[in-house]
Amino acid sequence: MNNKKQIFLDEVTDQIRSKEARAYVANELNYHLKEAKRIWMEKGLTEGEAEEKAVEQMGSPTKLGIQMNKLHRPKVDWWLVILLTTALGLSFLPMISLGYMESSHFLIYKILIVLLGITATVGLMLVDYRKWKKRGWVFYTVGNLLLFSLMLGSNTMINGVPLLKLGPVTIESLMALPFFYLAWASFFNNEKLRIWQFLLLFLCPILLFLAVVSIPTVYLYFVMVFVMLWWSKFSKKVKWIITGSTISLLLIVGFVAWQFVKPYQIVRLLALFEPKKYADGAGFMILKVQELMSSAGLFGWFGQPTPKNFIPEAHTNFVFVSFTYYYGWLFGALLIVILLLFAGRMIVIQPKIKDSYGKLLLIGGVALYGVQVVSNIGMVLGFFPMTTMSLPFISYGLMPTILNAVLIGAVLSVYRRKDMVL
Repeated sequence: MNNKKQIFLDEVTDQIRSKEARAYVANELNYHLKEAKRIWMEKGLTEGEAEEKAVEQMGSPTKLGIQMNKLHRPKVDWWLVILLTTALGLSFLPMISLGYMESSHFLIYKILIVLLGITATVGLMLVDYRKWKKRGWVFYTVGNLLLFSLMLGSNTMINGVPLLKLGPVTIESLMALPFFYLAWASFFNNEKLRIWQFLLLFLCPILLFLAVVSIPTVYLYFVMVFVMLWWSKFSKKVKWIITGSTISLLLIVGFVAWQFVKPYQIVRLLALFEPKKYADGAGFMILKVQELMSSAGLFGWFGQPTPKNFIPEAHTNFVFVSFTYYYGWLFGALLIVILLLFAGRMIVIQPKIKDSYGKLLLIGGVALYGVQVVSNIGMVLGFFPMTTMSLPFISYGLMPTILNAVLIGAVLSVYRRKDMVL
């Protein structure tokens, strides 16, 4: 009789194209057959008769297999794919307006960045995200080792920040974030995680980030971890204790640190609120950005005689400034909508995910992606201090593109298998 059950399962799974879905359906049907067999045995049938009845009541294996193929096949979130393609396409526009595309070096490197971003996204989408669930310690260790290598073995410095240059590739602290993102999704999915373990695991990377002079990355890391914390398996009481303790600690550290803040650092902070007062120093950049944004108009300067205005970091941190300046506020607003739709789409997907680990990956992805968008645009609009913060998929640079490609790839992997969770 067991042979008959196996023949039935083989006939069903033969109709299913996806290898992953095939294994999932076989396990699911095997469970239902065992339950049906148990019920028939309780009614007085022998084991062999009960198993035969259980197989018969399942109906035609071919029809069932066709239905299961439609229901459980891996899915692609085409909305995210379209948004990603659109954003990467728009990322070429600032390069064109700034004249960088005339240089074969910039053009080739930009194309390579886009291709690597697409490859990372598709590659992660095709990998079963559930294989990462038990590898949190591996990801955490890799992230810390990467920061250690920057701290001890950096071979170049830009603006006082240590970097590791390997041929054409420059590795920075930002590259550790994808590993910590995957690590914390695994840690928070573990019900056995204790508060002291959380604090130890949380603080170690922060100290390393500070050692390599990467304040903006600390900010990204902090927001990501604490947003994921509130979706973790900790009780609400523990979440409030951790959050309250951390805020209290930050206030104490901030109060103590304020005693050692240098005058020029205080000026930078005050310039955010009164840029005209500090126009010859810290307020100059803020005023410059305001001037450029106000002169953009609805349709920008593209195709017209452009005033000679120097835009600092026009293809990296202030890419939104150059984008809006040359193409206008109408196009700038469209870009904001497209970038925010990424986060919106991930939020819409979240209720459809049954797996707690998959939910954590989604929430962490929204947090890490969203804080970059809000901070970069907020910085340009004068709501946040001027800092080193890329605009996802639009700013020029390999590391920011790979970081966000990993986030979208992980989300696509979760979505692809949302109907194959046992």
